[in-house]
Amino acid sequence: MSVSPVVLDVKPLGFVWHTADPFLFCVHHDDAYPAGNDRLGPAASLAGRDIGQDFEGKDGWRMYHGDVVPGFPSHPHRGFETVTIVRRGLIDHSDSLGATARFGGGDVQWLTAGKGIVHSEMFPLVKSAAPNPVELFQIWLNLPKRSKMVEPYFTMLWADTIPTLDLVDAAGRAVSITVVAGALDGATPPSPPPNSWAAQADNHLAIWTIRLAPNARWTVPAAPAGASRMLYFFEGQTMHIGGVAVRSGVGARVRGDADVDLVNGDVAAELLLLQGRPIGEPVAQHGPFVMNTNTEIHQAFSDYQRTRFGGWPFSSNAPVHPRAKTRFARHADGRVEER
Repeated sequence: MSVSPVVLDVKPLGFVWHTADPFLFCVHHDDAYPAGNDRLGPAASLAGRDIGQDFEGKDGWRMYHGDVVPGFPSHPHRGFETVTIVRRGLIDHSDSLGATARFGGGDVQWLTAGKGIVHSEMFPLVKSAAPNPVELFQIWLNLPKRSKMVEPYFTMLWADTIPTLDLVDAAGRAVSITVVAGALDGATPPSPPPNSWAAQADNHLAIWTIRLAPNARWTVPAAPAGASRMLYFFEGQTMHIGGVAVRSGVGARVRGDADVDLVNGDVAAELLLLQGRPIGEPVAQHGPFVMNTNTEIHQAFSDYQRTRFGGWPFSSNAPVHPRAKTRFARHADGRVEER
């Protein structure tokens, strides 16, 4: 049932955020890590944590699947893409193709898993005399059947290449939109991977973060008919979305083909927008594999057990780079980007 002519549904945000096709899910990681030790893990006791499965948020941070450094040691994917937007802190990436990277501070990694890749995503705590906050979104974007078995590929969208549109409303209050995917008013982001659903303009895929000053107003412009759209109000206090009063910590499914008025309350606010034309195909998912049928899921497990998607070329299943290493990416073809 519609909440308003524009807002179709409003739900509270959990640890994993509900999404609409073509997206599979979104997670907002926000951890207040302490200073780091000599191994780039937390210089704090790990007592009382379920090491290997630490998701409770004790003391405001989590080790996740890491046992020394927080994060996600080597694990496989097939059949979809991960879009990782790092707002604060760093991620150390390594994968079964031999590629490695360190990125953060507004950088985005867009990885097409395709026919199969193993990667690790660790959160190195590089500051030894200060806290190491880490905040990121990881978004899972589906691939259509024709692209599920393409070659794996990742693209770095470095922070200084991602446009931000700085506006003011009629009362002079600031509105800022960071455009990760999907052009907006002349702000055009770097290209996504070539086999992504986002690579076709007529899929109208958009990923934006929207920051509103206290009491600021902005209208999200209508997309072409057929696009799904979600707005996640994750930071702030209160606002009106499409005329509906909401408190922070909710996701609103809104009409894609309608303008959506945002009217903020008395505290600065942020939202994440996910939009795109639905793929409209069956989804069969089991853990890190997303295909169209259960038979294909069974085949994914069989292929991974047989090939390990190319094997793991590192001595550790949770490699991290040296403390002093700056942001970079070394691609599977040997190309290196230094920031």
